[in-house]
Amino acid sequence: MNIVVCIKQVPATSQVEIDPESGTLKRMGAESKTNPYDLFGIETALRIKEKLGGTVTAVTMGPPQSEEMMKDAFSMGVDRAVILSDKKFAGSDVLATSYTISQGISAIGGADIIICGKQTTDGDTAQIGPAIAEHLHLPHAAWVSEIVSIDNEKISVRQNLSDLTQISEMSYPCLITVDKDIVVPRLPSYKLMKTTKDKKAEFLSFEDMPDKDLSRYGLVGSPTVVERIFPPDKMEEQVYIKGNAAEKAKAFYEILTAKKFV
Repeated sequence: MNIVVCIKQVPATSQVEIDPESGTLKRMGAESKTNPYDLFGIETALRIKEKLGGTVTAVTMGPPQSEEMMKDAFSMGVDRAVILSDKKFAGSDVLATSYTISQGISAIGGADIIICGKQTTDGDTAQIGPAIAEHLHLPHAAWVSEIVSIDNEKISVRQNLSDLTQISEMSYPCLITVDKDIVVPRLPSYKLMKTTKDKKAEFLSFEDMPDKDLSRYGLVGSPTVVERIFPPDKMEEQVYIKGNAAEKAKAFYEILTAKKFV
């Protein structure tokens, strides 16, 4: 079983600089960590490998510093790490990001199953996984809360949708995005950390992509236009309201009214 898990390095702090021209985050040099939702994807991939055999490859798109994140993936049990890194990929929106990742997966030979976390903490679109599947013309299931059954030919999953729960069955190759309640991610193994400390991630650039149409990558390939982006004002003023529940509610309502929030 050839399993690919898509992960991302996200800011570990809210104090991240923003490029005033492009409206994108300045990721180079910023304190970062593995996207928390992707840990559930890694764990799901490892459990499938333990059941059916095969290999788990972690794929990410980002700056060279993403290799630090891959050390954690190796210490959890991932077999291979691939980083899609090129200045031509910078500033990508959902469409360009998902297309780049789909091309990267194709460049390494594809996968039987692709697993993504449901969303990232820096973008929160929850669209990358399904968009990758669409670019690769694969069946896919989002918001997966349980793998009902799996064998070497197909997978059956439970999806928690907005107003119903659905069981979906798919043959390979396919893609799923997993919710945070699907499994409990394992802690990095100290033994694996020691044995994989010299293990390196593989880097792929624009030149390694099967499709070299520049209009589909980075800012050029991103139809999303950021009109304006700015950090919110810091509010340090604190107001204490005393009294019983009715008095507090009335005072709170009067404050909101005065500030024209209601």
